[in-house]
Amino acid sequence: MKEMKKSVLFLCAVAVMCFFTACNGGNKTQESAVETEEVSSYTLLDLPTIELDGFQADAEGWISIFDGTSFNGWRGYNREDMPAAWTIEDNSIKIQGSGNGEAGAKDGGDIIFAHKFKNFELEMEWKVGKGSNSGIFYLAQEVDGEPIYISAPECQVLDNENHPDAKLGVDGNRKSSSLYDMIPADPQNSKPFGEWNKVKIVCFKGTVIHYQNDEQVLEYHLWTKAWENLLMESKFKQGSKDFPVAYELLSNCGGPNKEGFIGLQDHGDDVWFRNIKVKVLD
Repeated sequence: MKEMKKSVLFLCAVAVMCFFTACNGGNKTQESAVETEEVSSYTLLDLPTIELDGFQADAEGWISIFDGTSFNGWRGYNREDMPAAWTIEDNSIKIQGSGNGEAGAKDGGDIIFAHKFKNFELEMEWKVGKGSNSGIFYLAQEVDGEPIYISAPECQVLDNENHPDAKLGVDGNRKSSSLYDMIPADPQNSKPFGEWNKVKIVCFKGTVIHYQNDEQVLEYHLWTKAWENLLMESKFKQGSKDFPVAYELLSNCGGPNKEGFIGLQDHGDDVWFRNIKVKVLD
C-alpha cells in the first residue's frame, strides 16, 4: 500500500510539473508571436479606386490621366479627397511650395492617381522652382500612418544645381530621374530649374527602366537578389530604425498582385507636372 501511495503521489507530481511547463511554454510561444507581429506590423488601407473606362486611349494606347483642367481620378495619398495645396496652373498640376519641408503645406501631402497599375509605361513632363525637390512614385501601396515612399520606388525630381540632396547619397543617386538613394541616372541630362524635363518610366514584369529627356538613364529588376542588395545598401535597409517596415514592403514591391499607384510628392517646394499619360502593357 505504501509503495502504491508513493507511485500515485509521483504521478501526480509529474502531471503538475507537465501542466506548468506546458502553460509556461505556451506563454513564451504567444509572447514570441506577438513580438514578431509588432516588428513587421503594418496596415494597408482599402480606399476608393477608379476604373479606366472613363479615360480614352489614343491610337497607340496612351491614356491621359490628367486632362489639364481637373483632378479627375486623383486624390490624396491615404485620404479620399484632394489636398488643397495642389492646384492646376497653365494645364499643369502644381504643388504650391510651403517652405516647410516634406508634406509641410497646410492641407498638403502626396497625391496619387487612384488606379493600380501593374505592367505599364508612364510619361510626363515636370519642372521645378529654384532649389526644389519632389518625386514620382510607382507601384505604391497605401500604408496606414506611413509615407508613400515606404512602399514605392521613387524617380527623383530635383533642381540638381541648387538643392543639397543632389550632393548626398552615393555617386549622384539622389539627382533627377535616379532611383532615389539606390541607382544614379546616367547620363545626368536634366535641364535647369524653370525648364521642362521629360520622364518616362517603363515597368514590365519586374524590369524597370527610367528615361530622362528621351535618353535611357537606368534599368533594374524588382523581386531579385540584386534588388534586395540595393535596398540593403540604401536608407530603406532591413532593420532601419527610421523606416522599420520599408524593407519588407519594398522587397515585395507592388504587394501580392505586383501592382500599385502612381504618385506625386509634396516636398514643400514649387513643382509642376503636365502631359501625364500611361500605356497599359498587360
